[in-house]
Amino acid sequence: MKYNFDKIENRKNTSCLKWDMMEDIFGCDDLIPMWVADMDFPSPQPIVKAIKKRADHPFFGYTQAPQTLIDTVVKRVKDKFKWNIKPEWIVFTPGVISGLNIALNSLTHPGDRVILQEPCYHQFFPVVKNSGCQIVTNPLKLVDKKYEIDFENLKEIFSYKQGHNPYYKPIKTIIFCNPNNPTGRVWRKEEIEKLGNIAIENNLTVIADEIHSEILLNGNKHTTFGSVTKEFEENCIVCISPSKTFNLSGIHISPIIIPNEKIRREFIATMNSMVPSPDIFAYTALEAGFKYGDDWLKQVLEYLEENLNLLKDYFKDIKGMTPIIPEGTYLVWINCKGLEMDNETLNEFLKKEAKVCLEDGSLFGTNGKGFMRMNIAMPRPLLEEALKRIKNAVYTLNL
Repeated sequence: MKYNFDKIENRKNTSCLKWDMMEDIFGCDDLIPMWVADMDFPSPQPIVKAIKKRADHPFFGYTQAPQTLIDTVVKRVKDKFKWNIKPEWIVFTPGVISGLNIALNSLTHPGDRVILQEPCYHQFFPVVKNSGCQIVTNPLKLVDKKYEIDFENLKEIFSYKQGHNPYYKPIKTIIFCNPNNPTGRVWRKEEIEKLGNIAIENNLTVIADEIHSEILLNGNKHTTFGSVTKEFEENCIVCISPSKTFNLSGIHISPIIIPNEKIRREFIATMNSMVPSPDIFAYTALEAGFKYGDDWLKQVLEYLEENLNLLKDYFKDIKGMTPIIPEGTYLVWINCKGLEMDNETLNEFLKKEAKVCLEDGSLFGTNGKGFMRMNIAMPRPLLEEALKRIKNAVYTLNL
């Protein structure tokens, strides 16, 4: 079927964080919200129909993932990422963040250190801290409007060994986000190989957050971490989810792929003491999306590429703001340093003068200061109105 993504749907009064919480968070409700990372498009009809069909059966007792779902995930990973996984490697959690919490609590002890690559998804910070671990930062480098991994810095992190400090705590893991949120970088296979080899040399388990792995723009290809080598496969926890792919962020499920039996056993033991399994409707939505959602996904990706082209055209005439063009995700990381405002002032300016709300870049780490994250997964008429507002507001600054 042909989807109409231009249609502006009313999401207010539906317990929608993006629209219904604007007044509580921003102090007014007449803004165009571009902050929360979900889409303002209805989810695929096959998923909606599958949920309705399951709801018609009025029994909602204890549940478990059916074999058909497990087989569907195996097929999806093979078809999309050329990675042949085994059914027993899959553990279902109620979301990627739940998976990260479980992973850190199963891999680390309080005081251990975890590497984050700032700017990074802001929920990584509380996940690490709540596990009792310390954060070690490997900042990404911005080179010619494109982010790169600072491999020299990553190597230097491991050059400081225990013998230098009696209070030294080991580095146990790195959370590797691919595609990267907020910058939109889709890491190349060569970059993943370099990072993975450094991890193996230093006994570091890689937790790969690949939640945006199917939101790929303009021909970019995703390489899943576990597919690169057998050695990498045995040294990783890979987190995927339908939530970004099919706009299901309110339905909590994430297949966590753990090839290493020891790591998987410890993960499951920790999970059993921490969080419940996903619910009936999450299993239903995941299976329907992976089986029947690709027509919708193809259309939405084409629409997002056109939205991105519109954004690029507008920002040619907006002084002081430079978008980092994403290779994946529907998020645009915008360098606003040319406006010469701190982030608090910048937020107020965009809210009061442009009547839009973006995600504050400083939430994503210290090198996010002077940046804002914009969600462009919205009907094009609404996106164009938001871009006009930003352009007109910046024009009044007489830069």
